[in-house]
Amino acid sequence: MRKTTCALIHAAAILSGLGFGLGTAGAADGVDAIKQRGTLVVGVKADYKPFGFRDPSGTIIGIEPDLAADVAKRLGVKLELVPVVSSNRIEFLQQGKVDLLIATVSDKPERRRVVQAIDPQYYSDFVNVLLPKKSGIKDWAELKGKPVCATSGAWYNKDIARTYGAEIVAFDGSEKPLFALKQGNCVGYLYDQTFIQGRLLDEEWKAEYAMPLKGVLEAPWIMAVAPGNSTLQALLETTTKDWMKTGFVVAEEKKWGIEPTDYSKAMHEKYKNATN
Repeated sequence: MRKTTCALIHAAAILSGLGFGLGTAGAADGVDAIKQRGTLVVGVKADYKPFGFRDPSGTIIGIEPDLAADVAKRLGVKLELVPVVSSNRIEFLQQGKVDLLIATVSDKPERRRVVQAIDPQYYSDFVNVLLPKKSGIKDWAELKGKPVCATSGAWYNKDIARTYGAEIVAFDGSEKPLFALKQGNCVGYLYDQTFIQGRLLDEEWKAEYAMPLKGVLEAPWIMAVAPGNSTLQALLETTTKDWMKTGFVVAEEKKWGIEPTDYSKAMHEKYKNATN
């Protein structure tokens, strides 16, 4: 009997130790933990203008840092931004390195299986290609057999290769494929349409590059927290609806120089007269 009791105590201690090792982002009492800590830690892009990029001083700015700042304000805590890329952002959330992801995460079933998605989705975007004006490419079919630079971890890389026959050459982050494009290592850069639109705000790119193709593969973007973080999930769902109601996302798009998407405008119309 004594041996059985000792074994049970030992097993409980092991389980407790395993639970203790989990990051605070995965705790069920996420909001309380964040308030006690006094800081909200959010994973954002730092190479994705205008959604998340560094200013000359190195500070991460953009639409998604602004959204993160609004969440921190609602919680009454400080904000810490952690730069992530497509290939590590889910891992950062799973490891408890961040409480929340607002990092251009396209809504896909395989992602919903490993994170807690926030509904409604806060954004939606198409896929497109940044092309040199001199390329003469006017249709997706013209990419067949041609090398196209892309970002590692982007869900649509395989879809574009399969549908249009493009040969995907993937790089980490958003800047490396842009450099490869400039070096002539590919005919274009495959990425989210809003990023390309943001890049074309720079005169350096606008002079020689364009986005002549029609966007394809529209996909909503989700904010994400760790599974089980129900209190933070609830706060973010209310926050998202409030953003839709007030037109905050539309205002952010205009603030950062891009054309508001049909999705942002439609969601504002849907929620602007909502009573709760």
